Amino acid sequence: MPRGPRLDAPGVLHHVMARGIERGRIFRDDHDRDDFVDRLVALVEDAAVTVYAWALIPNHFHLLVRTGRRPLSRSMRSLLTGYAGAFNRRHGRSGHLFQNRYKSIVCEQDAYFLELVRYLHLNPLRAGLVGDLRELERYRYCGHSALRGMQVCEWQDTETVLVQFGRTPRRAREQYGTFVAEGVHRGRRPELQGGGLVRSVGGWKAVQELRRGRESYRGDERILGSSEFVDSVQREIEVGQEQAGRQRSGITSQRVIEQVCQAVGVRVEELGGDGRRTAVSQARGGVAYLWIEWLGRSGPPLARALGLHPATVYEVARRGRKEATRWEKLFEGP
Repeated sequence: MPRGPRLDAPGVLHHVMARGIERGRIFRDDHDRDDFVDRLVALVEDAAVTVYAWALIPNHFHLLVRTGRRPLSRSMRSLLTGYAGAFNRRHGRSGHLFQNRYKSIVCEQDAYFLELVRYLHLNPLRAGLVGDLRELERYRYCGHSALRGMQVCEWQDTETVLVQFGRTPRRAREQYGTFVAEGVHRGRRPELQGGGLVRSVGGWKAVQELRRGRESYRGDERILGSSEFVDSVQREIEVGQEQAGRQRSGITSQRVIEQVCQAVGVRVEELGGDGRRTAVSQARGGVAYLWIEWLGRSGPPLARALGLHPATVYEVARRGRKEATRWEKLFEGP
């Protein structure tokens, strides 16, 4: 069955997951985990995402994020492509690191936000990486420790979670800890990760009720929420995607190159040469960012025009992301 297009818009809550190819390890040591976290932090600092919950498991990861001014697909492409390239270089391997594309589920906040925070943060315990909740509180590569006050993660939005448990930080952390402990014996929670109908109507019990009656419902494997929420998300996001697609479909690589060069003050011919002055490097970063991350186009065909090796063009795009607002404004309407 063909995969549906991504659902996304600014301010949308997503549960994001990705696994290693053939269930292989994507994190072999703390160097790998630190590198992944550093890249995730860069997205937060760029206002691309807000992170509420996260957990790194040897062969997969979970994130609960809200999108900012950049589409989730561009943020994840940057995160995963950059990380996979660095991982391969560190460990002397080649080929794909992740199994297919990442999985993202749009979530209804009121009904599922805290359940997802708990579900994500219990993953290291379910995976056997820690022996009990006390060890989980000290596991560095999971957002639970920050919510319990055991480590400082300034880039993680802990306030939005804790404010729902108490008026003071101490009380909130205690109540949050109790809430997580109550979820230990609930198992893998298939309603938070299973098929589209299950997610879209509120779990297995709701599905059974629907099948016994003749109620109408909407199901979508990309969405975790009520039938009404499914309808509203599909209408709002798909209209936005259609409009954005029409606006960007006619943008060519030549147009991107010309507008960035004009903005930076370099000649187009300089990009394909061996020039290393700051303005040329800046222009290459802007072009690569717009073409790869903003427009979602393939990088290697652009590499020659920028005088780059195909393997480095994605890293150049990542550097260009530091001035994302400047580059994107070049294509804003009047």
